[in-house]
Amino acid sequence: MSATRTQIYLTEAQRARIDQVTAAEGIPMAEVIRRALDEYLIDDVDAAEALRSTFGTLPDAASPSRDEWQRG
Repeated sequence: MSATRTQIYLTEAQRARIDQVTAAEGIPMAEVIRRALDEYLIDDVDAAEALRSTFGTLPDAASPSRDEWQRG
């Protein structure tokens, strides 16, 4: 794997969470960040297919009738 050195600034909370992952999984901080970026940058997600795949997952879900809506 060819890599490019990149400097970033993290919030204290972000760094603390990354440190937790590195300690739990025994991997370097750079690997945690690379994995997170890989997940974030996935571009092959078909939104329409994702919606179709969840259709009917709550067949008993009910919504209020228009008469029950609160008007502001």
